[in-house]
Amino acid sequence: MEENNDEELKKENDLEGVKEIEENGIKIADDVIAIIAGKAASEVTGVYSMSGGFAGGISEVFGKKSYAKGIKVDNSDRKLKIDVNIIVEYGARIPDIAYEIQNRVKKAVENMTGLNVEEVNVHVQGVNTTEISKEQSNEE
Repeated sequence: MEENNDEELKKENDLEGVKEIEENGIKIADDVIAIIAGKAASEVTGVYSMSGGFAGGISEVFGKKSYAKGIKVDNSDRKLKIDVNIIVEYGARIPDIAYEIQNRVKKAVENMTGLNVEEVNVHVQGVNTTEISKEQSNEE
C-alpha cells in the first residue's frame, strides 16, 4: 500500500512544472498543445524550420526532434493563444504561409483537444538562403 503512495507522489512531483488546461475533467499540458501546433505548422509548404531557442538547438544536435520547438502556448483567462516562430524558404510568399499556418494550427489543436483557440500568431524569424548560396557557388 505504501509503495503505491510513493509512486503517486513521484508522478505528481514529475508533473509539478507542467502547465495544464483542464476542461470537463480532462487535463491537457501546454507541451502537448505545443507539439500538436508545431507538427501542423512544420507541414506547411514554404516553412524551412521552426525557430527555437538555444536549448532546442542542442537537443536536435543529439538527434531528438522536438515539434514543440518555436511554439509558445498561453492559456491565460481560458483563452488559448499560440505563438509560432518560423524560418521560411527564400522565395516563398510569407503572407500565404502565415495564413496557412494559422488555419492548420487552429484546426489541429481544436480537433485534437476540443479547446477553443483564440489566436495563432506567426512570427517569421528568418529566411533560409542556403539553397541560393549553393546555386551561386555552382555557377562560379
